[in-house]
Amino acid sequence: MNFSGIEFQRVSKDFQIYKAIVSNDHIKNIYLHLIEAGAKLLCLWGEDNGEIVDRYYLNITFYLNENLLILKLHLDSHNPHYQDLTPIFPSANRMQRAVFDLLGIKAMQTKDERSWLSHHKWPTNYFPLQKEDSSVKGITKCTRPYSFMRVSGQGVHEIPVGPIHAGIIEPGHFRFQVVGEKILRLEARLGYKHKGIEKRFEKLHFFEAAKLAGRISGDSTVAFSWAYAMAIETVSDILPPKRALWIRALLLERERMMNHLGDIGALINDTGFAFGLAHFSRLKEDMLRINDLIFGHRYLMDLIIPGGVQSDLNDEALDQIRDELAIIKNEIQELKKIIDQHGGVQDRFNGTGILNKSQAEDLEVLGLCARASGIHCDQRVHNPTFPYTDLKVNEIIKSQGDVWARAEVRFGELFESIRILNHILHELKITKDIIAVNIHELPANKEGYGWVEGFRGAVFIALKTGKDNFLSRVHPHDPSSLNWPALELAVLGNIVADFPLINKSFNLNYAGHDL
Repeated sequence: MNFSGIEFQRVSKDFQIYKAIVSNDHIKNIYLHLIEAGAKLLCLWGEDNGEIVDRYYLNITFYLNENLLILKLHLDSHNPHYQDLTPIFPSANRMQRAVFDLLGIKAMQTKDERSWLSHHKWPTNYFPLQKEDSSVKGITKCTRPYSFMRVSGQGVHEIPVGPIHAGIIEPGHFRFQVVGEKILRLEARLGYKHKGIEKRFEKLHFFEAAKLAGRISGDSTVAFSWAYAMAIETVSDILPPKRALWIRALLLERERMMNHLGDIGALINDTGFAFGLAHFSRLKEDMLRINDLIFGHRYLMDLIIPGGVQSDLNDEALDQIRDELAIIKNEIQELKKIIDQHGGVQDRFNGTGILNKSQAEDLEVLGLCARASGIHCDQRVHNPTFPYTDLKVNEIIKSQGDVWARAEVRFGELFESIRILNHILHELKITKDIIAVNIHELPANKEGYGWVEGFRGAVFIALKTGKDNFLSRVHPHDPSSLNWPALELAVLGNIVADFPLINKSFNLNYAGHDL
């Protein structure tokens, strides 16, 4: 594949993923051509090979139509740096700052050099993902306050919220600049629970690492597990049996449904209509109990393995799931009628937290938040892999961009997941096959990629193999990384009291972000 005069090599015969090695000299022209062609930035991550020559690379991934394009930017081994992407791709800002914190790879002439993950608590010249041991470790006392962007003027005041919140949620700090109750600016700060997951991957056998992939984010364990397995299978040049892929899709759609049920209940509860929370929580709990009964885990962990899945489903289990779906569908239909006619819910949802299509496009927002603003981006539709090639997913799109639109997308996807699951149950009933192929050995120094549409949006994993079936580099990417700035924009002009409602309507991931 040739793009902008650059020859891209196809990474796998089964997926539309292409890769090219480029230098700093030509990168700006490539960026401009990508913008003209309508490409969107997905993620970027750094890489230290530990070699004297060809030590550092910056990997920048774009999606263009049905293709994934990966630029491997070759960097200077002694002074790794690259041209700042943010003038062309503003959403690169926090990813660039994370790359510097982890590897010391610097974006030149950037206007924002604040740390993102280290919080200035890691010692100077300590970069945890560098292969060469700097002999500098430990946590230092931070003496520099974080420089939040501020708004000034008569009557403007500041409200700091978090990072510790009233509830069992993960830590994040929100700095509001307000006049009266109206929000003029919001800036989020994350990274309080940086877990070192990328470093941990480097110490694991690829099969053990599958369990770690499933624990990157508990509510997206199926999506991350499938993306990781797909990346390993790309490296191994194998395709899992079709029955295993049908079961993977069944697990992924159940994960989507459980999260959407929980989110809708939480949203309705924020309007003061506790009846909705009680019923949607009950429906989610019913699914969790069926999961435990059939799959042995309420949240479906460790069921996807490289090469296939751990266990099969018998006809009795398939019938049980079919009966469960019929009950849930009827109950959601009845509950939606009540919510559609509830004045309090409608008043709080409609027109609150608007993210319009232009804003969502500029920030390269992904997933259900993008679809609620009129953007077509469901990878099950636009870049489907089997069995989604056969399932023909109907993409749920709304244009209003407010809390109501994000709730409506969730409702639409619930009903679509039920249709998909019934199709999958039929296929599993009439076809028999093995559920896994063994992968005994990985070739060293090869790269693999996995891309799966989770309930929040596109989950992506890139990995590079090392020696003896270990991994030398793994980068997981959650769609929330691109969606956090959109939340900051959507709250502007709203009152502070509506922030929890708007925040829940985005339901962004802290754990999958603070890797």
